[in-house]
Amino acid sequence: MILYIAEKPSLARAIAAALPSPQKKEDGCIWLPNGDCISWCIGHLLEQAEPHQYNPAYKSWNLDHLPIVPTDWQWQEKSNTKKQLSILKKLIKKATHLVHAGDPDREGQLLVDEVLHYTKTSATKLKQAQRLLINDLTPAAVKKALNHLQPNSHFAALSRSALARARADWLFGLNLTRAYTIRGKQAGYQGVLSIGRVQTPVLGLVATRDKERENFVPKDFFQVWAQLETNQGIRFQAKWLPSEACQPYMDEENRMLNRALAENVASRIHQKTAEVIEANYKQKKQAPPLPYNLSSLQIDAAKAFSLSAKQVLDVCQVLYERHQMITYPRSDCRYLPKLQHKDATSVINALTRSTPDLYEGAENANASLMSKAWNDAHVTAHHAIIPTTQAHKASGLNKAEAQVFGLIARQYLMQFYPDYQYLASYIKLDIAGGQFEAKGNTPVSLGWKSLYPKKNQTNKNHNLASGHAEEEQSELPKLQKGDTPWCHEGIIRDKVTTPPAAFTDATLLAAMTGISRFVTNKEIRAILKETDGLGTDATRASIIELLFKRGFLIREGKQIHASMTGRAFVDCLPSQLVTPDMTAQWESKLNSMSLGESSYQHFMEDLEGNLKELLDASRSLSSTSLQHLPAPTKKPYSKRASGKKRTARKTTKKTSAS
Repeated sequence: MILYIAEKPSLARAIAAALPSPQKKEDGCIWLPNGDCISWCIGHLLEQAEPHQYNPAYKSWNLDHLPIVPTDWQWQEKSNTKKQLSILKKLIKKATHLVHAGDPDREGQLLVDEVLHYTKTSATKLKQAQRLLINDLTPAAVKKALNHLQPNSHFAALSRSALARARADWLFGLNLTRAYTIRGKQAGYQGVLSIGRVQTPVLGLVATRDKERENFVPKDFFQVWAQLETNQGIRFQAKWLPSEACQPYMDEENRMLNRALAENVASRIHQKTAEVIEANYKQKKQAPPLPYNLSSLQIDAAKAFSLSAKQVLDVCQVLYERHQMITYPRSDCRYLPKLQHKDATSVINALTRSTPDLYEGAENANASLMSKAWNDAHVTAHHAIIPTTQAHKASGLNKAEAQVFGLIARQYLMQFYPDYQYLASYIKLDIAGGQFEAKGNTPVSLGWKSLYPKKNQTNKNHNLASGHAEEEQSELPKLQKGDTPWCHEGIIRDKVTTPPAAFTDATLLAAMTGISRFVTNKEIRAILKETDGLGTDATRASIIELLFKRGFLIREGKQIHASMTGRAFVDCLPSQLVTPDMTAQWESKLNSMSLGESSYQHFMEDLEGNLKELLDASRSLSSTSLQHLPAPTKKPYSKRASGKKRTARKTTKKTSAS
């Protein structure tokens, strides 16, 4: 008997739909006509054992107990899924062959592996177990995956890295949360001061931005724009480039701070002949953006529709599990396997039958084109999020589902459009001894950009008469070196420096994915560029929501800020806990472990040594540092899903306590 173990019931049903009938449904499993069986987990059926299961004394929170580091790690059965685990135990014992059908990621690999080991599956069965990787729940895609089973042992390193992360998060979060909560209580604070290797740096990121905004001192600066006309009567403008002699009057971003100097330049170029000293016109093209992974989708959905990261993930789960209209949504990959390209015609045809908004884009798509997205070398356990052949169901979606699906579909269709082509123009001039430059981009062929709404297809046309100068003009005249356009006048634009923008859902997610921009250490920055950033695509939404639930973050309209409690807490912590450096090093080591390049033991030993140092720092913290923490928020802001009704079901996969 072959036993297929899916991660969740919806995946089990998708596998059953691709296998022969008649089938017999029983409690917790589906029997196939040949005697094989499909069963499932319900997310994680097991969780890390509580501290008191290692030692009853650990039930009380006491600084003297820390660090709590198990020597023999234990799992415990989750109370609400014990029945399903019991069913799996019997089926695993009865089975002759096992097929692991967890989701195609690090967490999904561990989720089923932990059940196999907990149920004391024989070494022979474990060695013979196979891995079923499913990214698309449509019957055709599942049948294809069933014909490409791999040995589950090939994914042992991936499972170890997931186990290491789960245990490391347990050690780090549990010990430091207890330490700081106890110290806070000693100082009179009655809330839980939770620490997580990802959540705390995210809080630190927001708190730091808030402080930058509050401490920001605006400065006036000035730009000089030359209003020019060619001998053929074509008008354009060019921006002054201050020389090195002007440096004492400029800030670190080369902005002119002295208005008198700007006025002098403007008056000097009035009614003067300019000379072109450089003129470049280059035909350029831009390839379509890659299909979405989860983070890039969450960022664009936040920008376009003000949806939170969690809302987008919940909607994606519904589109994937219930409607089967998209492929696996928790993907961190933006590439597609070349084998997938042969399905393009079927998917595009389905999109022509979906909604009026997608019809024209799908009708004009060229399924024979193969963009840079199809690249096997960049595809990991899962590929980018794309529509499936069930896309024709789009007319039955609610508002939020339609919005998210529309983004996914449009990004996929872009892969079947030609490059965007434009003329990049650059003119450099000398006017009365000063240098000026003009830049412009002129669209030649919209290509994939034609799929955007009209207002977003090209840069807005520049209106010289309006007096609003822009860095790039839509079109520049054709000039050559030595040409002498006429400068009618110099215009001064009064500007004011602005503080860094407050975080929003989109920008906070973008900061987490591109966290290297916020790191000064070059080595750490390099590590972060090579990893997923701060957190993973699958966990970022839950981490942000957790900070809201605990009252550390608050919303003001679309803006996200640290609460008074969150800011005061950050101020109490060592920099190692509120910067992304440590989690960057963790992710680098875990990624190396998943590739079989480093050991579990070495990772855990390093972590335990670092944990002891951080606990020592918490013990030496002055009580006065925690005395003025504001009381925790009783009802932190909770943003509800948009749309007519909340259709997204609660996901069952347990994310790491990060």
